[in-house]
Amino acid sequence: MNVTEANAEGLRRKLKVVIGAEELERRLSARLDELKERARLKGFRPGRVPKEHLRKVYGRSVMAEVVQQAVAETSREAISQRDERPAFQPTVALPEDEAEIDKIFSGASDLAYTLSFEVMPKIETMDFGKIALEKPVAALTDEDIDKALDRIRAANLRYKPKDGKAEKGDRLIIDFVGKIDGEAFPGGSTEDAPILLGSGNFIPGFEEGLMGAKSHEEREVEATFPANYQEAGLAGKTARFEVKVKEVASPETPPLDEEFAKGLGVESVDALRDTVKKRLEQDRAGASRLKLKRALLDALNEGHAFELPPTLVDNEFQAIWHQVTGDLERTKRSFADEGTTEEKAQQDYRDIAARRVRLGLILSEVGTRNQITVSDDEVSRALLERVRQFPGQERKVYDYYRNNPELLAELRAPIFEDKVIDYILELAKITEKLVSAEDLYADPDEDHDHHDHDHDHGDHHHDHDHGHDHRHGHKHA
Repeated sequence: MNVTEANAEGLRRKLKVVIGAEELERRLSARLDELKERARLKGFRPGRVPKEHLRKVYGRSVMAEVVQQAVAETSREAISQRDERPAFQPTVALPEDEAEIDKIFSGASDLAYTLSFEVMPKIETMDFGKIALEKPVAALTDEDIDKALDRIRAANLRYKPKDGKAEKGDRLIIDFVGKIDGEAFPGGSTEDAPILLGSGNFIPGFEEGLMGAKSHEEREVEATFPANYQEAGLAGKTARFEVKVKEVASPETPPLDEEFAKGLGVESVDALRDTVKKRLEQDRAGASRLKLKRALLDALNEGHAFELPPTLVDNEFQAIWHQVTGDLERTKRSFADEGTTEEKAQQDYRDIAARRVRLGLILSEVGTRNQITVSDDEVSRALLERVRQFPGQERKVYDYYRNNPELLAELRAPIFEDKVIDYILELAKITEKLVSAEDLYADPDEDHDHHDHDHDHGDHHHDHDHGHDHRHGHKHA
């Protein structure tokens, strides 16, 4: 094997690899010797088929195998001889001219092919001790807990039957039969259906037609299915519904008492208050961590300058762009609606792609240098957390992940990232800054006003792709 560098530009490499005809013949001969022991040809005893006859019968197909194996082995060897790491699987370009291929297969010519790839850049990490960050912290007050409890009560309304007319916000219990052109249609009839006036959960015109209705009243309501209705046979059609109103009930906010607390699965009001307090504390701690992490990623991005493998950036951009254009198509919006142009948006998202690749390489380098690893137990705990998100399907989801290594790798990646982030934060200079809850939860990339975003359920949203950037209203997972 002879290897020469055909081209080296930036991180791009192109090698020319030549495998001599003698080497190919040696490999072919060895392969024919293997076949000789197993070949079963008419007129020859097992193991007695002459090699030359095997060459005549199987020569071209065997040589194709030999070439394939030789390219695989020599390409790995050619790369391993260089003090470089490919950024992705190298591309092999074999001869395409039929006459040249015939010469190679007949042993009259050497095999020459090119190996193209991009290499990982050399990364000199910055002095993490010089990174100074502010960690926003929002103090939790009794008033915050009271507001959270009020939101929980508002989300668990009770409905009290009334004799008056139905208004927006009232809940009705109804039976109805729907007909199109006088004929009932599948799925158009039901009994004891709850409907919240003003919710918009029914087709246009249905809820509006029930405004002002009273208990035990019968009405005929006309409503039209949307043009994009999922059941094509009903899309755009107008239906008439014969409705019996069984009950009209108005909403009431339940009192904060023992009965309400027990309905939520806790023993007392004090226990409910304590549970809410802990969840708010956890949620604010998560928000503080997210803001600190974002600031650190910004500092890492600004503190490192090295060339990025073009294909890695392009692949990341294509993934982002596919999601962005898909979101626009689903919502029937345009770049103009988002206050930008396609050209400007492409540049913005290409910058985001470059940021993600740069930060990914930095975190990977820091983790590797400092022997930061993720244990199987940590992945198992992450898997159990994921499984809990699918109540009733736990076993199915668990088995699905266990049988798909690439999905387990997706669970491992954010754990590794957070461990590397923790390592760097230990070295950085961090000071706490007291802020309001509104500022703590405010997204710096959004222009609209922000309100108190404490989450009563205690959910945490983590940034697992090296610093998500949100522009033009699109979110990237």
